[in-house]
Amino acid sequence: MRWDVFITCAVTGAGDTTGKSEKVPVTPKEIAQSAIEAAKAGAAIVHIHVRDPATGKGARDPRLYAEVVDRIRSSGTDVVINLTAGMGGDIVFGDVERPFPVNAAGTDMAGASERLAHVEQILPEICTLDCGSMNFAAGGDYVMVNTPDTLRAMARRVQALGIRPELEVFDTGHLVLVKDLLREGLIDDPLMVQLCMGIPYGAPDDPTTLMAMVNALPPGAVFSAFSISRMQLPYVAMAALAGGNVRVGLEDNLYLSKGVLASNGGLVERAVTILEAMNVRIVGPAEARQKLKLRERR
Repeated sequence: MRWDVFITCAVTGAGDTTGKSEKVPVTPKEIAQSAIEAAKAGAAIVHIHVRDPATGKGARDPRLYAEVVDRIRSSGTDVVINLTAGMGGDIVFGDVERPFPVNAAGTDMAGASERLAHVEQILPEICTLDCGSMNFAAGGDYVMVNTPDTLRAMARRVQALGIRPELEVFDTGHLVLVKDLLREGLIDDPLMVQLCMGIPYGAPDDPTTLMAMVNALPPGAVFSAFSISRMQLPYVAMAALAGGNVRVGLEDNLYLSKGVLASNGGLVERAVTILEAMNVRIVGPAEARQKLKLRERR
């Protein structure tokens, strides 16, 4: 059990959710406003993706990230900024008989340096590294691709920039790569891990699997855990009981209750209610920075 917990809000993601909820922020202004709302509700960290304002689809244009971050920082709201570096690792194969050429509409593959272009420009306190490849339940033949050497190159550059990587772990095998990066000196102390549960073709979100992953973490790791969809809010309690921190947000779940669309602020408020009912203390951004030994960027 963890009695002092920080909350991360994953604000928008890159999935095809904008047609399902008008509350999913799309433009840089909307994403920044939603991040600020989440921070005021109790989130210590905001995890940021950006979207193409014209189409609503996930994007990785550094100018969009810069606008979002500038708006958050200039608002005077104190919150730790965590930028995704997962974009640029998506491949959709042609079909089962002719995998090549790949489906250009869904494929977005970029090299390690290009995937970190916005991180180099903005210098957030945290950025994510997805620690492995997996089939991803987005329909068809979509594979999330993160090769070991690409991740090593990204980890090396993030380390040189003095940014804390949040290592995204979607299945038990991804922890092998986490331990390799740690053993090779590519990750500085403290290790920060996000256990991403319940995503089809990744680790299921049952308590036994979660605890197996928690027990396999390197000693001293600071971790969070979340699940998607209807299990997001139950996982607020589950993560704390497992000894971890918490993530909620519209990237992973659109509903506050059955039929009731959520906002990021509403999801954070509900997480605070759950944790405080368990007598858990909510950690703010200043204390989260100390725990994670972050270099504050203002």
